[in-house]
Amino acid sequence: MTQMNMDFVRAQFPAFSSPVLSSHAFFENAGGSYPCRQVVDRLTRFFTDRKVQPYGPYPGAQAGGAEMDEARTRLAAMMNVAREEVSFGPSTSANTYVLAQAVRGWLKGGTGAVVVTNQDHEANSGVWRRLADDGIEVREWQIDPATGSLDPADLGALLADGRVRLVCFPHCSNVIAEINDVAAISAMAQAAGARTVVDGVSYAPHGFPDVAALGCDVYLFSAYKTFGPHQGIMVLREGFGMELPGQGHYFNHGTLYKRHTPAGPDHAQIAACAGMADYVDAMAAAHGVTGDAASRNSAVHDLMRAQEVAVIAPLLDYLAGRNDLRLLGPRDAARRAPTVAVELDRPAEPVSVALGQDGIACWGGHFYAVRPLTAMGIDLNKGVLRMSAAHYTSADDVTRLIAALDRAL
Repeated sequence: MTQMNMDFVRAQFPAFSSPVLSSHAFFENAGGSYPCRQVVDRLTRFFTDRKVQPYGPYPGAQAGGAEMDEARTRLAAMMNVAREEVSFGPSTSANTYVLAQAVRGWLKGGTGAVVVTNQDHEANSGVWRRLADDGIEVREWQIDPATGSLDPADLGALLADGRVRLVCFPHCSNVIAEINDVAAISAMAQAAGARTVVDGVSYAPHGFPDVAALGCDVYLFSAYKTFGPHQGIMVLREGFGMELPGQGHYFNHGTLYKRHTPAGPDHAQIAACAGMADYVDAMAAAHGVTGDAASRNSAVHDLMRAQEVAVIAPLLDYLAGRNDLRLLGPRDAARRAPTVAVELDRPAEPVSVALGQDGIACWGGHFYAVRPLTAMGIDLNKGVLRMSAAHYTSADDVTRLIAALDRAL
C-alpha cells in the first residue's frame, strides 16, 4: 500500500496554518474535525455568489442548485448508493429523531420489537428507547461491562423469536471505539427479518463507508466530523425509506431524499459538502489512485486507516504501561478507531485543562456516552479523558501528547 503523504494531507487543511489553532496538537477530532480547504472554498463561494433561493430561473440560483445536486450525486457515488438515498439534515441527532418518528408510525400498534445497544451515544439510543412510550417493545443488546464489546451471540438470542423489526447499533462507540462488524450484524438481522440502522458518526471520519457492502438499511454520520460543514447525512436505502411513513411535506413523499426531511435544508452547507468529495478525489490523485468514485473512496479509506493505526499505536502502548488509568476498548489499534478514552484515578476534565495549557487540545467528560460508561462502572462525575486522532494526526502530535500526559499525570 502507498504510504500517506502527510505534507500533502496537512496542506489541505487551513487550520494547520492558523495562528489560533496551529499552536496545539489537535486531539478533539471526535468532537469535530478540521474542515478541508475544498469545503471552506465552496462555502465561501456559495455565500458570495449563490446565496439566493436555489433552482430559480437566474444564474446565481441555477449555480446554487447545481452545486447542491453535485454534493448529493458525488457523495452517493463515493458510498456506492443511489443519489436519491442521500438525505441532508441539520445534524445526525435531528436525522435520527425524524427517522424514529417514521418508525413509530411503521410499528404502530406494537407490531414488532426494536433492538438498541448500551454502547451507543445517546442520539442513537434515546430516540429508539422512547418508542416504548407508544407500546413498542424495546430490547437492549448489552455490552460486556469489562471490555465494552458487543457479542453477536447476544444479539442472536434477542432475534430468536422473530419479533424484532429493527436493530440500531453503532459502527463504533465514541468512547469504546471498537469497530463493530456492520456487514455481519446486518446479515444476522436481515436473516431474522429485521432492518438495521447504523450510527456511523464515530467511524465515518476515519473513511467514508461503502454502504452497499455494509448491507445496512440506514447509515448516519455528521459532515462536521468528516472534514465538512455542520450537516447530518443520512443514507436511507430506498426499500426501507419508501416503506416508512413520510415525515416531510406530503407532496414531496415521492422523492426519497425529501420524504424524511421535514425542515428546510441549509443550502450553502449542502453545496459545501461536495468539497468532501473534492478532498477524497484530491487524495486519490496525490497517491496515484484511479478508478470510479467508489473504488477511489475505498482506496482513500484504506490509506486513512493505515495511517491512523500506525500513528495511534504508540499512544495505546504508552497507556497500557501505566497503572493509574483504565483504557477503554481494544489495545490493538487495528480493531478500533483512533478515539482513545481512559478512566483516570481523578476527574478527567481538570486534566484536559492542564493538557490544554501544555499545547494539547482534548477534553474530559461523558461525551453523551452515559449508558456505556455507566455499564462499565465508570463514575460520571469523573468522566473519561478522550484523545481522538484523525488521518492528519502526525507522529509528532502523538509524541507531544505522550510527553504532556507524563507531566499532567
